[in-house]
Amino acid sequence: MFFEAGSPGRSAETVPGPRVARVIVGLVMVAFAGVYVLAAPSRTEGAARAGAAAVLAVAVLLAQLVRVVPRLERWRGGWTVLVQGAAAYAGVIAFGTSVGILGFVAGSLLLTRAWPLAAGVVASAAIIDHLRNGASADVTITCLLTALVVYGLVRLADRVGDTAAARLPLTLAAAGRERLRIAAELNRALGDGLQAISAGSRRAVERPEEIGGVLAVARGTLNDARAAAADFRSMSLAPEVTAARALLDAAGVVAEVRGGHREPLGPAGALLAMVLREAVTDVVRAETARTCVIETSEGGGLVRLRVVNDGVRTAEQGAGGLVEAAARVRAAGGDFSAGLGNDGRFAVEAAVAAGERPVSLPDRAAYRLSLVLLAAVLAGFSVKGLLAVPWGPEWPAAAALLLLVSATQLFWAGRGRPGWWPLILAVLGFAPVPVFGQAWLGVAGFLAGTFLVGLPRRASVPLVAVTMAGVGAGARMLGLGTASVVNYVVSTLVTGLVVYGLVRLARLVRDLQAAGEELARAATVQERLRAARDLHDLLGHSLAAILLKCELARRLADVDPARSRQELAEIVDMADQARGDLRTATGGDAELSLEGEVASARSVLTAAGVEVEVETGLEHPDLDGRVSAVLGTVLREAVTNVLRHSTATRCTILTGRDGDAVRLVVVNDGLDPDAPRTPPGAGIGNLTTRLASFGGTLSARADGAGYFRLEARIG
Repeated sequence: MFFEAGSPGRSAETVPGPRVARVIVGLVMVAFAGVYVLAAPSRTEGAARAGAAAVLAVAVLLAQLVRVVPRLERWRGGWTVLVQGAAAYAGVIAFGTSVGILGFVAGSLLLTRAWPLAAGVVASAAIIDHLRNGASADVTITCLLTALVVYGLVRLADRVGDTAAARLPLTLAAAGRERLRIAAELNRALGDGLQAISAGSRRAVERPEEIGGVLAVARGTLNDARAAAADFRSMSLAPEVTAARALLDAAGVVAEVRGGHREPLGPAGALLAMVLREAVTDVVRAETARTCVIETSEGGGLVRLRVVNDGVRTAEQGAGGLVEAAARVRAAGGDFSAGLGNDGRFAVEAAVAAGERPVSLPDRAAYRLSLVLLAAVLAGFSVKGLLAVPWGPEWPAAAALLLLVSATQLFWAGRGRPGWWPLILAVLGFAPVPVFGQAWLGVAGFLAGTFLVGLPRRASVPLVAVTMAGVGAGARMLGLGTASVVNYVVSTLVTGLVVYGLVRLARLVRDLQAAGEELARAATVQERLRAARDLHDLLGHSLAAILLKCELARRLADVDPARSRQELAEIVDMADQARGDLRTATGGDAELSLEGEVASARSVLTAAGVEVEVETGLEHPDLDGRVSAVLGTVLREAVTNVLRHSTATRCTILTGRDGDAVRLVVVNDGLDPDAPRTPPGAGIGNLTTRLASFGGTLSARADGAGYFRLEARIG
């Protein structure tokens, strides 16, 4: 058998929290105490003495549970170990309790890092057993294994709690690190450009010949901002997949998305986003597809993208628009292919090295600890079993089979479902019993552990009961007495709980670490997407407006110097505002207001030759600051689209209340109804996300011949 009457065990289940981990550990401790309580009548004469031995065993258990139950934390201290030691030694010396119970005391001392005292307790157990029975090796091993199991169970349960508690701080730290990284990148790339624009504009007021230099800097800074926004968005394929699905839906193509990669992607994201964009644009442009599947996967250090549609008739037709995408993927060391499959559908496939992740993988220290402890338990069990096998021809065979059992159990421990392992362990657990006798009865405990870890409770519990019954039947067939039969049956359960606890608690720590990693990844992605939105919506607009003002100032320098100087003065103010936008993009608070953006929109659109009409029905001072800021952002994006994507000559801006709701409407006459479909930009998606956080909605659609209408509502 694995444990004598009265050894501790260990239990853990892959469950989503520290509380369950504590319950599992407590359950195993109770199971151990039950072994000693059940053994009391057979080891102590008289009901009173047996009752006293049982009470002392319960006292040892209660002292151990103080280390497990959070509500008993205030009772933890050196005195609990003293009480536990007194109860354990009293039971062993005065009432004949198995010296294996001293393993609880040794385990508690290990938890307090009193290693020499723990070793002393194990040595005392060996001495007591030698004086009592003339043998010490078997019981010494039992006591040592008990101490290791107690120590490992409690430490793993503590690790579960620490890991769960650390997830939120680690997530916030990941977002903070990403924010600092973004700030360093943007301040270095864009801060100097904005400073140069501001200083150059001031000089150009007196020296108009320098306007060209300011214009060049503004154009370069705008390109840098757009490139940075694209880079931040490429950390995640999610925005590109969302845009692709929207484009396919608008074209009447049924889109199916199957995501199988981890985010953020890092540099691989930019390449795959570009491939996805080009592939989907070609699908829509052909206007023959009915379905399109977008699939991602990850493995072997590669991230893979696959886009399949049923609208391409020849491989040459499908690959024609993907030459540049193929070249860029291959230049980066990736693989690219495009062609017709056996099913007649056209598939575009790209594979790129995943590269370094912005968020590290969870460490496996706790999992390694559990495997080391399990290996120690298996080694101790094997030695105990071999001590019970007489030396002779059978001994090498027993050693080889026990080594096979241990290797099988360790190899299986790192896997999920048990597969064929229960069958293998069942054969190894029961077939050798007629040969090796009672020395082999304890092997079935590992079979019970396999059932508990690898199968649902509705299947594992009956199978464990059958295993225990099989052990009892085998013990009876070997002619053992009732006390020994009960001892072996209960020890089978305890051994199974030990395996269950070691493996399950470790997997729980691993799962919690993985969940924390996913939260940190999500925080990193969201921080990057937030920066991309702010760059696009805030800084992009400011730089586009500055660029427009610079062009206007240069044209007016000779024909209307006074107006040119006025435009340059406005550029200085706009550059100062852009620096505020840069602070927002790097994690600062937005300093926008709807009222200020209405005035800015009027100025910028008028400078571009667009007739502007403003109708306001809002009392801006009474408008909530956050609502005013988000509507100001919407207006910025709308004006940017008028300047960049249309041939508008007239733009109407309406603000007002509709009951409790606040609304902003921007209408322009620059829509070309005959223009081909193009992939949606990031702006509309960004604004939809911003408004949704305030319970708002956004609609953007054609509104009559040549008119485009954007409406935002909050409330």
